[in-house]
Amino acid sequence: MTAAPKYDIFQAIADPTRRKLLHLLAEEKELPVSVISSNFPMSRTAVSKHLHVLESAGLVSERKIGRETRYRLHAAPLRELKDWLAYYEQFWDNKLAMLKHLVEAADEELKSERNPSNVTGPLKPL
Repeated sequence: MTAAPKYDIFQAIADPTRRKLLHLLAEEKELPVSVISSNFPMSRTAVSKHLHVLESAGLVSERKIGRETRYRLHAAPLRELKDWLAYYEQFWDNKLAMLKHLVEAADEELKSERNPSNVTGPLKPL
């Protein structure tokens, strides 16, 4: 007997449907799978499969109440993602600062071309 696959957080959030599921669960405390499924243009079984991937990654938990299965978000594992992205922010911040400098320099150049400072009087028509 083989163990069920364990997904990491990066695999779990790689799919846009699963990211939408996380967003939906973030807005509510707990939702039954029937309500969750009604928000997606796919079968309840397909939604359940996505929820199981999220559960395997530790992002959601399920709870049975009678015949109903309810899901709840567990955002703590998202800290791993936040920490990983935080390292790379330094590169984005540097590139954005460089872009800002280039745009501002180009803007200043355009302004100086429109209003040349070496013209000492009104322009004469050609």
